[in-house]
Amino acid sequence: MEGSIAKHLLNSFLILLAITSFINSSSADTRFYYPVPPKSVSTEFIKTSCSSTTYPRLCYTSLAGQAGLIQTSPKLLAHAALNVTLATAKSTSAVMLKLSKGSGMNPREVEAMQDCLEELSDSVDEIRRSIGEMDQIKASNFELMMSDIQTWVSAALTDETTCSDGFEGNTVNGKMVRSRIVNIAHMTSNALSLINSYASVHA
Repeated sequence: MEGSIAKHLLNSFLILLAITSFINSSSADTRFYYPVPPKSVSTEFIKTSCSSTTYPRLCYTSLAGQAGLIQTSPKLLAHAALNVTLATAKSTSAVMLKLSKGSGMNPREVEAMQDCLEELSDSVDEIRRSIGEMDQIKASNFELMMSDIQTWVSAALTDETTCSDGFEGNTVNGKMVRSRIVNIAHMTSNALSLINSYASVHA
């Protein structure tokens, strides 16, 4: 009789232990997975946010690959837009520097290229400073930081537009450089739009 009771208690204990283990496991899974939105939600957030920019298709294609990082954060979206723009500007600047040292460019193109490289260098610095400020944003300094970022990104866009204006001719090099600069200017314009949207959320 005692053996039967002991066996019954042991079975009950094992069942209780299994249930407890399952509950703890389920809770752990909930804590681990649920805070991160599905990629489809993040992608839709990017698409919706980009629809308010001047160049929505470019905005979406340049940022969709970072959906997992951006999630549904306006700040991370604006930050990613700045980073993508900076990377594109730096790679274009490297291409232009290589072209400027090559042959086959007429004197006017060489002069325009040198001026453009200076403008693009300023643009890169302004975008980099904006990214640095974005990393330092807090509730106490939000308005001041956002004002600086908006000013610098606007200045970068002006520099890029000035640069592209120097290549209005029909030469092969001129068309190639201008198309690259115009692309950067469009990305900068989109980044500024997303920054303004982020600023308005906290207005």
